[in-house]
Amino acid sequence: MKTKRIALIAHDKKKSDILAWVLANQNVLKEFELVATGTTGKLIKLESGLPIEVVESGPHGGDLQIGSQMVEGKVDVLIFFWDPLEPQPHDPDVKALLRMAVLKNIPTACNRATADLFITSGLLNPQHRIRPVLQDLTIS
Repeated sequence: MKTKRIALIAHDKKKSDILAWVLANQNVLKEFELVATGTTGKLIKLESGLPIEVVESGPHGGDLQIGSQMVEGKVDVLIFFWDPLEPQPHDPDVKALLRMAVLKNIPTACNRATADLFITSGLLNPQHRIRPVLQDLTIS
């Protein structure tokens, strides 16, 4: 079975929240491939020591890089702690990322409660297929 890949993204005012979540779940997360946007990824790597692929920061194309990985089937779960109260200069990229997550049927947690549900459910079990393969789909 392929190791599942989790994308981690957090807006500035949510970085401490995602870091706290990662540290609380560090023993579980070490079993997965991790990818994160710039500052979030560097912070997680520094504080947790977890191996993590770090792409560009969100405003510099990191959201688009992770969206591209979704298109390529390289991301299984998105943990994106976004800030609903702050306007983002790269809002079109954020919307494109979330649109891609929906289109590609990628489970997305936008807050700690949902991220906790993902990490404690069977969703991340290596045997669990998150997205059906094309031949599994039937049209009626």
